[in-house]
Amino acid sequence: MDVRERVTEALGGLEQLVAKVPGYKGYKEKEMRREADKLLREHLARQFEEQRRSITNLQKQLIGARQVGLLDDLESGVMKLQYLIDRLKTASYGYAGFFDAIKVKEAQLDALYEFDNALMDEVPNVATAINKVSAAIAAKEGVAEAIADLVSTIQGVNDTFSKRQDVIILQAS
Repeated sequence: MDVRERVTEALGGLEQLVAKVPGYKGYKEKEMRREADKLLREHLARQFEEQRRSITNLQKQLIGARQVGLLDDLESGVMKLQYLIDRLKTASYGYAGFFDAIKVKEAQLDALYEFDNALMDEVPNVATAINKVSAAIAAKEGVAEAIADLVSTIQGVNDTFSKRQDVIILQAS
């Protein structure tokens, strides 16, 4: 089930009654879209937090394999992933002030949700890159390259997330 559907189904009787007030229904629908996107991003942040913990375990593996020289490279991945997590948690919900040049409409909020939902596809990509680092550590070869690929993958997700604000602008035109 889509998070947007869950938010809509969670409306109580009073909220359903108040939704019949002229002008309120559109306002409430926008709020529900924003809430669904917020919940989605919080879920996504938790998924990436799991991956960050996995990277922390990789750091322990590096120490155990006496490859301490690569810890800084791996730490770069941890920092980039933490930066992404923080951005997911604090990203705009699609609000625009009353006098802002760009008014955020329902279609833009839906596009923002779809953009954030597409980021879920990146979680397995990061997990795969982490598994490759783990395998390289165990094999004691190609570790630096695997770490570089992991850091590059995480940076790619950050770069994609940086385009999030463009969704509202592109939908406005």
